[in-house]
Amino acid sequence: MARNAEKAMTTLARWRAAQSGELEKVKKRRPYLASDCKSLYACEKWRMQIIREIAQKVAQIQNAGLGEFRIRDLNDEINKLLREKRHWEDQIKEVGGPDYQKVGPRMLDHEGKEVPGNRGYKYFGAAKELPGVRELFEQEPPPPPRKTRAELMKDIDADYYGYMDDDDGILIPLELQAEKSAIQKSVSDWKSKKEAKMSTDQSSEEEVEEVNIYAEREPQPEEEPQHPLLDGSQQRFVAHVPVPSQQDIEQALLRRRKQELLNKYGIAEEQ
Repeated sequence: MARNAEKAMTTLARWRAAQSGELEKVKKRRPYLASDCKSLYACEKWRMQIIREIAQKVAQIQNAGLGEFRIRDLNDEINKLLREKRHWEDQIKEVGGPDYQKVGPRMLDHEGKEVPGNRGYKYFGAAKELPGVRELFEQEPPPPPRKTRAELMKDIDADYYGYMDDDDGILIPLELQAEKSAIQKSVSDWKSKKEAKMSTDQSSEEEVEEVNIYAEREPQPEEEPQHPLLDGSQQRFVAHVPVPSQQDIEQALLRRRKQELLNKYGIAEEQ
């Protein structure tokens, strides 16, 4: 009697297995490119398979006793699977499925930590405590790039220069109130200074006489002419015409002004 293994290798057994669909139960390999898959159901299946692999590797990388090299390999594999997951999510959106990058859960992404200034590569679990990686997280992030003058000028408008400040009706009442208070303060300071000055004037009772600049000076005896120096540097000047006084000049100006007014109104001066 033939063995069961020999019976399974016969042509009839293989034909019956193909008919029953047992050959379809064999596990298929995930496509290398997500764009080759055009079925939404298949894309969803491969995405869930990648998520399970990521979760399994994230659980494994939490063990710090695996060794530095194994932890680095696991961290690289997780980042590679994350990139592949994003490709499948883009393909799902392309064939008409939901956008998982906006509505999907991000628990696996939040467990990773990016180095400041190096976006895209994440460290999970014990990989964050590896030598050389710990120092990267302790460094301060680089300062943001400085804006150029052209970028700063884009945000400058009339509000920047204060042209629209009075349109809201808030600033003018405040300015009026501040102006009134400043005026009251100035008046009170002036009154206090005036009262203090009056009190000092009454206590001193000293009156200062005004000097009459138009008073005629008393004639003084002529000084004896000084002898000129031998080199002739000093000379004596003698006025050959009468020099008018200040009062004569004022009277002449008054007459001139009077004559101009008479000429302006056409009135002849009475002799």
